[in-house]
Amino acid sequence: MESMKAAVLTAFGDADKFEIQTVPIPTLKANQVLVRVCATSINPVDYQTRRGDYKELVRLPAILGVDVSGVIEAIGEAVTDFKVGDNVYYSPQVFGEFGSYAQYHVADAAIVALKPANLSHVEAASLPLAGGTAWDCLVTRGNLQVGETVLIHAGAGGVGSIAVQLAKATGAYVFATCSSRNRDFVTQLGADRVIDYKNEDYVEVIHQATNGLGVDLVLDTIGGETIQRSLGIIRPFGRLISIVDIAIPQSLLEAWGKNLTIHFVLSPQYRAKLEALTKLIERHQLRPVIDSVLPWDQVVLAHQRLEQGGTLGKIVLQFMEN
Repeated sequence: MESMKAAVLTAFGDADKFEIQTVPIPTLKANQVLVRVCATSINPVDYQTRRGDYKELVRLPAILGVDVSGVIEAIGEAVTDFKVGDNVYYSPQVFGEFGSYAQYHVADAAIVALKPANLSHVEAASLPLAGGTAWDCLVTRGNLQVGETVLIHAGAGGVGSIAVQLAKATGAYVFATCSSRNRDFVTQLGADRVIDYKNEDYVEVIHQATNGLGVDLVLDTIGGETIQRSLGIIRPFGRLISIVDIAIPQSLLEAWGKNLTIHFVLSPQYRAKLEALTKLIERHQLRPVIDSVLPWDQVVLAHQRLEQGGTLGKIVLQFMEN
């Protein structure tokens, strides 16, 4: 077997730039594993890449996709911690040579982890990038501690829905913004105070709820003026974590005056954080949030749905039955 089916991006632009093609299976190196992809999921970075936001980092034609859950079909000669038949999940390198919109994927063994035993491949495929990003933001970079307060913007989104659960499992008091229709959902995830961003000003809510002290940490997942507005509700020596680049100039003078720490996070791939997430998942402290499941060759529809907004959790593309 030397070839596979893949959704190939042939040009930057609308979602219809994808074509289902037969392409060679990537060559397996000594430190890599070959994985039969059972499911992948769609992330904002996928449609941003597709429309050309990062065209200087992507060579066309390209296979996108940064989530994998599947079964190991072959291992490189230097791989000792996996075997053929292992169920695994991971996030491929963002802007890497090969993505996960394909029947097979080759990855460095160092970024691969065993799939949580209590999740299907569809469920597991929704977690690597979003869950790993939430972990990097709140734990690795944010150093969130028991008893601290955190505001998570877009608590019903792909990263936000995992971050709310993770912050609650850490023992923090969780504020989260979302629309009114998602209030009950975000509350069920563990948010202590849900803020309807369309009808409430989160700055006023935080000031009132904390007696003007502010929160210890803010997680920005939406961009725009969120960073600048959030600076006013972070207590001195607090932290702001953003996974969105600054599209417009913003003043960070208030951050300097308060001795705030700001992190811009592009989540790196490594096994340890997936193993940490797996422990939470298998203890039922963290669960996947899936908006919908589509056959993998409906990637055009999946991109259109996510880009339009309004999804609750992740859109998953399924390659085969679990």
